[in-house]
Amino acid sequence: MTLLLEPFATDFMLRALLGGSLCAAICAVVGTWVVIRGMAFLGEAMAHGMLPGVALATLAGVPVILGAAASAIAMSLGVSFLARRGRLSHDTSIGLFFVGMLAAGIIIISYSRSFATDATAILFGDVLAIGSDDVWGLAGALLVTVLVAGAFHRAFVALAFDRRIAQVMGLRPRLAQVLLVGLVTLAVVASYQAVGALLVIGLLLAPAVAAAPWASRIPTTMVLAALIGAASVFLGLLASWYYGTAAGGSIALAAIGCASLSNITRNLTRWRPTRNSSSGSSDSSGTRSTGPESTIPSQKALRAHA
Repeated sequence: MTLLLEPFATDFMLRALLGGSLCAAICAVVGTWVVIRGMAFLGEAMAHGMLPGVALATLAGVPVILGAAASAIAMSLGVSFLARRGRLSHDTSIGLFFVGMLAAGIIIISYSRSFATDATAILFGDVLAIGSDDVWGLAGALLVTVLVAGAFHRAFVALAFDRRIAQVMGLRPRLAQVLLVGLVTLAVVASYQAVGALLVIGLLLAPAVAAAPWASRIPTTMVLAALIGAASVFLGLLASWYYGTAAGGSIALAAIGCASLSNITRNLTRWRPTRNSSSGSSDSSGTRSTGPESTIPSQKALRAHA
């Protein structure tokens, strides 16, 4: 027990644990919707798209969080504009802006010969440098995330099935989509200091993926993902303390390890050989179950458990 608690006797490690856990909670709420909606590419593009704004803010001597937010907002607006006004698909628009923003960031960095250390912190995070003000900022971001996710929960659920359903129900699907993209932007911007622009997508996706097999309701998935994310932060910081590894990378790797372990364990617990396994079985509704597809919840079931 002493080996587990000793590293967190220091103030900077305790702040890192608290700040990282807040990031994990933010990413758990947003990441659950990212997994349900299949928005992983958008989250990754947002994480990389922050680079030019962060680089400019660093060179100008202003808070990097402002540059990251400005860059992420510009990217989300640009993607929305191309997808609506142009003839490009949503994924193509994201890909173009992703590459363009990343290239712009690299060009900006190349103009400074003394940018190596700052670039490392931007790309891979510096969770050990989280201060008291950062913790309060993350707490505020978590509050905003929870309030928006709670207020528009029904709209997000309806949007996950069909935009037309949300429209018929008067849930304003266009506004819901904008708010969901805004939550992704907030999560990426708030979390990049902990695990960096390159690794933030791991904290955004892995805990939600790890929680999904063990929860039947969306709010339950979010809570479980937050706990798994906090555990990943704890394990990553321990590895960084005792083995001298990069804290951000250790946290992201721990989160991915939790997701892998969760899915392996779930698959093992689901495997039950039966006499009639080769011929399939019928559920209570009379639907014949013949393979892995039968484990995929129907839209009606997901709506009931939302």
